[in-house]
Amino acid sequence: MAALMETTSLSRHFGGLRAVDEVNFSLEHGEIHALIGPNGAGKTTFVSLLSGRVPVQSGTITLAGEDITSLPAHQRVKKGIAYTFQITSIYPKLSVFDNVALAVQSAGTRPLRQAAIAALKRVNLGELEAELAGNLSYGHQRLLEVAMGLALQPRVLILDEPTQGLASGEIEGFKRLVRSLVPTTTILLIEHNMDVVMDLANRITVLNFGQVLATGTPAEIRANPAVQDAYLGGHND
Repeated sequence: MAALMETTSLSRHFGGLRAVDEVNFSLEHGEIHALIGPNGAGKTTFVSLLSGRVPVQSGTITLAGEDITSLPAHQRVKKGIAYTFQITSIYPKLSVFDNVALAVQSAGTRPLRQAAIAALKRVNLGELEAELAGNLSYGHQRLLEVAMGLALQPRVLILDEPTQGLASGEIEGFKRLVRSLVPTTTILLIEHNMDVVMDLANRITVLNFGQVLATGTPAEIRANPAVQDAYLGGHND
C-alpha cells in the first residue's frame, strides 16, 4: 500500500540555515509515527511545511498520492490534515464547546453540535462544554486542542509536543487517547518525552540539522549508534 503522506527532497532554508534539507519521509496509514531530534533539528519547520503554515522551498509533499505541495493551509485542513500547536492555541474567552464548534465549522457541513460534542466526549471533556476555555487546567486545555483537531475528522493528526507541561497521570491518559485514535486517524507525534515516544510509536524518524538521521522501530532507533551520539545519550539505559 502506498504511504498516506510522503515527502520527497523536501527543503526549506532561512538564509544560511538549512532548517529542512532534502528530507524524504513517509507516513503509513494508521500508524503512530514519532518525529524526534535535538532542539533546532528542524522538527517544527518540517511539520509546518506539511501543514502549509510555511511554504515549501523545494521538493514535494503528497497526501494519498495527490500533490499538495502548493496548497495553502486551509485547503490542507479540508484534505484531512490537522495540526495542533506546540503552545495551546485555544480561544480562552470562548466556551469549550464554542472552541470545538469553530473547528467543526471550518471543516465543512456536518451537524455542528453533534460533531462538536462527539469530539469533546472523545477526549473526556463532554461535561465541561459550557466552561470558559481559559478557566481549564493546562492539561485540559491541551485535550481541548486535540478535540479541536479531531473535530476536523482528519486523516492525519499532527501533535506538536502534546505532553509538554502535563502531569504524569495526565500523560497516561493522553497515551490511552492517542492509541484509541488509530487506525482511523494516522498520528504524527513531535515529542521530547522519550518514554512517551518509545511507548506509543510504531516508527520513529530522527531529524538532526534538518536531515533525516534514521527511521525505524523504537528498538532500532534505541540501538542506533548515530542516534545515541546525536540525541538519545543518557536516554539509552
